[in-house]
Amino acid sequence: MNNSVLVVGSVALDDVETPFGKRNDSVGGSAVFFSIAASNYTKVKIVGIAGKDFPQSTLDKFQERDIDIEGLELVDGKTFRWGGKYHDDINNRDTLYTDLNVFADFKPQIPDSYKDTPYIFLGNIQPTLQLDVLRQLTSPKFIALDTMNLWINIALDDLKEVIKKIDLLIINDQELNMLTGELNLLKGLQKIHDDGLKYVIVKKGEHGAYLSHLDENSHHPELFFVPANPVLEPTDPTGAGDSFAGGFMGYMTKSGEISFENMKKALVHAAIMGGLCVQGFSYDSLENANDEIIEKGLESLKKLVTT
Repeated sequence: MNNSVLVVGSVALDDVETPFGKRNDSVGGSAVFFSIAASNYTKVKIVGIAGKDFPQSTLDKFQERDIDIEGLELVDGKTFRWGGKYHDDINNRDTLYTDLNVFADFKPQIPDSYKDTPYIFLGNIQPTLQLDVLRQLTSPKFIALDTMNLWINIALDDLKEVIKKIDLLIINDQELNMLTGELNLLKGLQKIHDDGLKYVIVKKGEHGAYLSHLDENSHHPELFFVPANPVLEPTDPTGAGDSFAGGFMGYMTKSGEISFENMKKALVHAAIMGGLCVQGFSYDSLENANDEIIEKGLESLKKLVTT
């Protein structure tokens, strides 16, 4: 099946320090991590913006991996830059600086050749921009969206509007609490499903992720859980969530089947890509993925949940 997935999100250069090392000018951004992860499964089309300082080596890498860059604008100025330092508990970090640079003027323009792409991932950008992207598409088959606490705090009405138009929301447990006002996971999911959303993924970092949809018989959330593969030395967690989404949407696009049962399989592949990402800086570990590594990830997860 000749499907493809479209991602709209940030493209960045990061200065990252973790307990396991440090790297400056590390290529990052939601669209980059997503694209590299998803390209292990399917063809990817990327929409984003970068400055002329963005490395040619990464553009070459995109083309090697069949990532279509027609929608990636390269403009005069500097690429979005972020600096962060992770604590000894690598789940916590301090943002040292954020320089939007050319990303401040990002207004996604979807090329004509992208507009009929069946699978869509809206990366973590302003909800107004996510809405504008949807207006430019013709007839998407499946739309997934990522968001964050910032947009819940400052753009809640716009975020609720875009959620009405999607099929899947990817969010962490704290953001679900903020969005629904419910501290209990099941109550929060019930509330968001009652508002009309079909599917939700709730990420819990190193503790795994839940996939939820509304059971037609009980009218309560039906859950599927996938643990995270334990990583002895998580070198850099930057981009793990976007890599997770890339694994999920890459598998969904490759299979071409939209069902709760198939999404369970996609969630396993999401966990594999998220786990790979943290094992190196930037997309180093993701680009080394192959069928053998993915199969080892599958076997490792099976051992965690079977007797």
